[in-house]
Amino acid sequence: MEDEKVLVIDNDEAVCALIKNVLSTRGFIVHVAQTAKVGLHLCDEHRCGLIFIDLNIRDFDPYYIVREIKGRSEATAIILLSYPDGANLVQESLNLGAADYLYKPLKPEEVFFKARHALELRRFLSNNSKALKGVEERNLSLQKQNLLLGRRIEESTKNLSKLYEDLRETYMRTIKALAHAIDAREHHTYSHSDNVTRYAELIARQMNVEMSYIENMKDACQLHDLGKIGVQDSVLSKPGTLTHEEYDAIKLHSEKGAQILEPLNFLGNVIDIVKHHHERWDGKGYPDGLKGDGIPLGARIMSVADSFDAMVSPRPYRKVGLARQEAIEEIKRNSGTQFDSKVVEAFLKVVDQF
Repeated sequence: MEDEKVLVIDNDEAVCALIKNVLSTRGFIVHVAQTAKVGLHLCDEHRCGLIFIDLNIRDFDPYYIVREIKGRSEATAIILLSYPDGANLVQESLNLGAADYLYKPLKPEEVFFKARHALELRRFLSNNSKALKGVEERNLSLQKQNLLLGRRIEESTKNLSKLYEDLRETYMRTIKALAHAIDAREHHTYSHSDNVTRYAELIARQMNVEMSYIENMKDACQLHDLGKIGVQDSVLSKPGTLTHEEYDAIKLHSEKGAQILEPLNFLGNVIDIVKHHHERWDGKGYPDGLKGDGIPLGARIMSVADSFDAMVSPRPYRKVGLARQEAIEEIKRNSGTQFDSKVVEAFLKVVDQF
């Protein structure tokens, strides 16, 4: 199967050996090439599902390599390899359709994680394309059945119900993939949404929140930064202090995220949580200045989880995050002002599990 085949195109023999060793021990078939010319030949010969490409490859322009591979098979997942000073080139190449990137020197655990993630994304995009095509075919079939086979109305209704669930799942997966892509725009926030989701679930369970609402909250955590799609990279990645205009642009992201999700009326609770996750217990938050219990519970829980992860993680304006205990003390200091004190109390009971 293509998903089991991996190709590495890199001048550095040590890099090729590291990736091959990491992935071969996990069941992948790994081919290596130390020139782009050989790599393109192996790409045609073996039809690999995942390809690692060194942006410093010497015999071909990396843009050309990416375009050639995507032109031969759009479904091929590409991970770019570069040193940190090649960040702009990485971003430009990602715009050409690469799934992800890794900075050198490589770490074995990151190689496997990124490879698995890229192949999962590849499978999702492939399945999504098949699902959309299947939806069109089923719609046509249902129209014919309604005209010609009235006796199958009950059966058709069941099919429509199943179709709705399939569409709902497709929409959710598509939106979550977009949200993860937004996280990946800046490597400091790559796992931010996943971290916030995990922390918020632990807090909610400690508070004995109903499971159906927890599931809504988890979806909201995955999508809470969706509105940042409208914020320029130069603002999101700015290492210095933001201007008032830049800060106002970022503050709009929660409301914009809710607007993007608004057409999906089955996401009622999710939309409310996304919109209000930057409200404050004392009413000084945004976008609506909600106060106390007027803020959705999921938004109050996410606010603590989001703030904690932001504090302990690196950011463009801060290379190293705060120490865990320092971040915990900051959450405690803001209990009853920025945060719901009951949420903070639950947070303190489960923070050791983060």
